Amino acid sequence: MKYISFILLALLALILTGCQPREKQIRLGGEAQGTYYSIIYYDAQQRNLQPQIDSILQAFDQSASLWVDSSLLRRINRNETILLDSILSPMFEQAIEMNDYSNGAFDITVGKLVNAWGFGFEHRKDMTDHIIDSLKQYTGSGSITISHDSMNRPIVTKKYAETEFDFNAIAQGYVVDLIGAFLEQQDIHNYLIDVGGEVIARGHKPNGEQWTVGIERPATNKYDQPEVETSILLEDKAVVTSGNYRKYYEKDGVKYAHTIDPATGRPVEHTLLSVSVIDDYAWRADALCTMFMVMGLEQSLRFIDDHPNDPQVQAVFFIYNQEGEYRTFATSAFEQYIKDNQSNTKYTNQ
Repeated sequence: MKYISFILLALLALILTGCQPREKQIRLGGEAQGTYYSIIYYDAQQRNLQPQIDSILQAFDQSASLWVDSSLLRRINRNETILLDSILSPMFEQAIEMNDYSNGAFDITVGKLVNAWGFGFEHRKDMTDHIIDSLKQYTGSGSITISHDSMNRPIVTKKYAETEFDFNAIAQGYVVDLIGAFLEQQDIHNYLIDVGGEVIARGHKPNGEQWTVGIERPATNKYDQPEVETSILLEDKAVVTSGNYRKYYEKDGVKYAHTIDPATGRPVEHTLLSVSVIDDYAWRADALCTMFMVMGLEQSLRFIDDHPNDPQVQAVFFIYNQEGEYRTFATSAFEQYIKDNQSNTKYTNQ
């Protein structure tokens, strides 16, 4: 009798298992923030969540985009309001955190400098030392304060009315995390989100495989077709790449990179072409990339050495040295993610 009961229970388990819906792969894509987005997720309910995701992207633009004249950020920059919403409030907190962590290398108060150098929505100025110094005085962590008003609403207070904020160094990473949080709320835990090359991977594929993500090889110029430098395997991690090899302009034989050094008020001038960072969250990987692009290779490697207890500093740097040689430098923590090295690049471990 016990044997028959065991057989019946086993058959019942097989029937119930067979009735459970299988997760179906859903692929979504579109345009957002002046770039593309591509999303893959596995959902047992087989839902198409593109309308909701598009709504998230639109809400983000209305809050934090510098390219939407009516956005909350643009209105704050114009001193029309000091109130923060549920998107900008944590972004300000994160930006202040990274400013402290980077000793000022990451700075969202460089908005006027970014525009003046021609990398924003305004026409480029003929920059002089006088103009640079006049704009630098409105930058720095001491120029802003985040607090709450009498109704406990988050507000931002600017020391100088002229200070303007630029979240482009963190925006796409943050929106990637927002979409990921939405999918988690929908009980979707296996997904890959890519917004303009800023990626977060959660869970894995149904067969247990990790997600494969390609890292772009720095191009010779901004018109070159993208090539994959290497592929990495990700699970419950984000990866972001920043570089100066596509966003730049040339004037009088001088190349001006889009990364502005807050300390000098000028575009950076070093041999670091790009850096890729793996982190738990895309917003932080985004901020770390910008921080390292400001610092350059040598200072970045010193920074990593000075923070040995930070397990999240997982980075690979791509440079052309003074001899014109293409070199890479990868941290030990980064190398564990490499799946294959398609260009046979030799990594120098730091």
